[in-house]
Amino acid sequence: MSASDAFAAAAGGARAASRSIETETVSVEGIDTFVRRVRGEGPPTVFVHGVPTHSGDWTPFLERAGGPALAFDLPGFGRSQRPQPERFDCSVHSYGRFAESLLAELGIGEHSLVVHDWGVVALIGAQRRPQRLRRLCVIDAVPLLPGYRWHRTARHWRTPLLGELLMRLFTPRLAPLALRESRGDWGPPPRELVEAATAHLDRGTLDAILRLYRSADEPVLAQLGKNLGAIAAPALVVWAGRDRYLPARFGRGYAAALPNSELLELPEAGHWPWWGEAPGLVETVLEFTEVVNEA
Repeated sequence: MSASDAFAAAAGGARAASRSIETETVSVEGIDTFVRRVRGEGPPTVFVHGVPTHSGDWTPFLERAGGPALAFDLPGFGRSQRPQPERFDCSVHSYGRFAESLLAELGIGEHSLVVHDWGVVALIGAQRRPQRLRRLCVIDAVPLLPGYRWHRTARHWRTPLLGELLMRLFTPRLAPLALRESRGDWGPPPRELVEAATAHLDRGTLDAILRLYRSADEPVLAQLGKNLGAIAAPALVVWAGRDRYLPARFGRGYAAALPNSELLELPEAGHWPWWGEAPGLVETVLEFTEVVNEA
């Protein structure tokens, strides 16, 4: 069954959540890092979040995973430490190195990988060790591809002083309004998405976002994805047709760059498609990565 067929079937009825999620804090590169984990036998599936959320973004997946699976808060986000810039500069290169270090710290070799938005930093190391990947799922991720131009909000964030000023406006009270842009229909974001975007949000997180975006000129992104073709593992590229940050052509670009890939397009969805806009997507991704809970 193709991913498109599986998505259509799963949309008819989601599986009930039945797994408990354990949490722990581990030290990675000397940075206290918050981890959510579902135990199980075999190679895990690793979920990596984007901006401005944290590992709570992946709760619907972890709750339904048959295990093993894990998600973690990147430095500066969620419940992970806000390191000083001299220790960790929050650049795209540093986050890519950090994702590799976390896998090493947790003793993870072979694994599946699911990335969204800036979670794509985990793909940097995956290109260096493609033999470790069992399966890869890319969901509306920052394009490590030629031809991308930063969206309007990112261009503002990348502008000194203007970015700092706008970040002062991203508060828990105003976040629901700002997040409307991420919805396919410009509608109110669900409570769970607002919580994922604002829980633990502080000045350290906002500074990390600015430093990350300012480290990543468009040519840098393209260079970081130059070895995507080395990833031979089965790949599922999921892309929302109404993602106003990441145009649909880059979903097709990822599918073309990954040699063993399938593209699942969601015409009516926005940037976080699993939060209420694409029923069945959680199950489709879990079945693809082979950690679906059969209970």
